[in-house]
Amino acid sequence: MNVVAKSTNLSPFLKSATTVVSNGIQPVSGSGVVLKQKIVTKPVVRQLIGQSMLESLITGPLRVSSGIGASLLVTQKRSAHTDIKWPDFTDYRQESVQDPKVRSRESASSRKTFSYLLTASAGVCGAYTAKSIVYDIVSSLSASADVLAMAKIEVKLDSIPEGKSAVFKWRGKPIFIRHRSAKEIAKEESVDISILRDPQRDADRVKEPKWLVVLGVCTHLGCVPIANAGDFGGYYCPCHGSHYDASGRIRRGPAPLNLEVPYYEFLDEQTLLIG
Repeated sequence: MNVVAKSTNLSPFLKSATTVVSNGIQPVSGSGVVLKQKIVTKPVVRQLIGQSMLESLITGPLRVSSGIGASLLVTQKRSAHTDIKWPDFTDYRQESVQDPKVRSRESASSRKTFSYLLTASAGVCGAYTAKSIVYDIVSSLSASADVLAMAKIEVKLDSIPEGKSAVFKWRGKPIFIRHRSAKEIAKEESVDISILRDPQRDADRVKEPKWLVVLGVCTHLGCVPIANAGDFGGYYCPCHGSHYDASGRIRRGPAPLNLEVPYYEFLDEQTLLIG
């Protein structure tokens, strides 16, 4: 049945249609028994949520989607970074520990021996290197060859007459060698050391009484004294007026100490080695 609504103004826009559809009701049978159709529902299989952490990390997170009249459990598989492999350190491991069936404690002694040998070798090499470095530093700070050549000098004493003093150069400094007479020796030995500024006996300053060997540098400010001069007949420093006797001991003036006696020895009666 079709019904069309007509109107003067809305007739072009309004149109309705009616359709009669059967309701599908079956007529009652002659037996008088109505059979109901059995509805069978298919059970929904759900995956257990309690998965292990490792499986969850491998397969990726789980996502549940639901709709009208149905629910669906969807497993989303992780597809990123699947080309990265687990690092292999086999090339860096010793052969004795590469077998997974052998305990590492069984090869511990051999591996410790290798470690001890390696440590000892490194220690020896380090000690030798340190020795070389220290030797080079000390060598660079030591005296040069020309200075070492003058470290020791030999003096012929027969060229120095009695009562005179000779000057020699030793390590860049003047050396006074005095050939003393018997009168000078007796005079210096009779001096009372209690009146001296730097008390020292004459016998303690010489190895042979007739030979006096002193460093020709004034102990005040490092000037060079004049031999056979001064009030006591020994040495006189003109810089500030220090007077020394024939044993090199300070007797008057600002100098605080006696003239220094260097190390020397007699090779024979007429040869003196200084240094």
